[in-house]
Amino acid sequence: MLKNRHIQGWLQASPLTLILIGFLILPIITIVVVSFWQATEFSIIPAFSLENYQFLFGSPVTYKVFFATFKYALITWAMTLAIGFTVAYYLAFHIRSQTMQIALFLLCTIPFWTSNIIRMISWIPFLGRNGIANSALQSWGIIDQPLEWLLYSDFSVILAFVHLYTLFMVVPIFNTMTRIDHSLIEAARDNGASGFQTLIHVIFPLTKPGIMIGTIFVLTLVMGDFITVRFMSGSQKANVGRLISNDIALLQYPSAAATAVILLITVLIVIGILLRFVDIRKEL
Repeated sequence: MLKNRHIQGWLQASPLTLILIGFLILPIITIVVVSFWQATEFSIIPAFSLENYQFLFGSPVTYKVFFATFKYALITWAMTLAIGFTVAYYLAFHIRSQTMQIALFLLCTIPFWTSNIIRMISWIPFLGRNGIANSALQSWGIIDQPLEWLLYSDFSVILAFVHLYTLFMVVPIFNTMTRIDHSLIEAARDNGASGFQTLIHVIFPLTKPGIMIGTIFVLTLVMGDFITVRFMSGSQKANVGRLISNDIALLQYPSAAATAVILLITVLIVIGILLRFVDIRKEL
């Protein structure tokens, strides 16, 4: 009887297992294999070589690009966490009606019904030299000449990242906060805890799983993004995703694969570190 259940369990899991193998495991294995191949300007040589990794680790450009990637990821994470936590806290604890909570939450998702590229490009006429922001600041007498750093800079890149990925922080935090037993908050108040103390010692620890899930979403999305950096920086900035994109455009697939492998390992290390702080399996 137990053997039949065991076989039945494997049969039920086999469709998803085959999908994961075909669309996740095999592509990753292919990328790893190709990363050890050689390439010329006109052809790819399927011969084992470490020259792609030697070039990556021996080039100062690689470290600059990875540093820029981590910079974008950390700043975006900090800003999305601050915004996401604030929005989720307001929806979960200051809106009493569940209907109103759902309505306001859906209102937050409306901008995300459109394409990422459309939402990203919409910042260009707003932040441009003769855009709405500069025109308004000049008309109010705050500045005498247009601010050049509003567009095609690190500021515009991070602003676009925050706009694109804040929802990925709001959703898991809000989902975690709605599960908090309000009697715990009342107990903290009855014991003389202030609002700030309740937030730090009760709400924040209970929200850690949602914060970690949102952190994983935001960091992985930002570190793999290249379109945002390309458009919002005017091709003046670069991250790892942009480096991979450039190699692919030049048909340097082994080099692009090697960079992708390093990025994948880096992301997995970051996720592994995050998972050691909290057990998110309770939320899944």
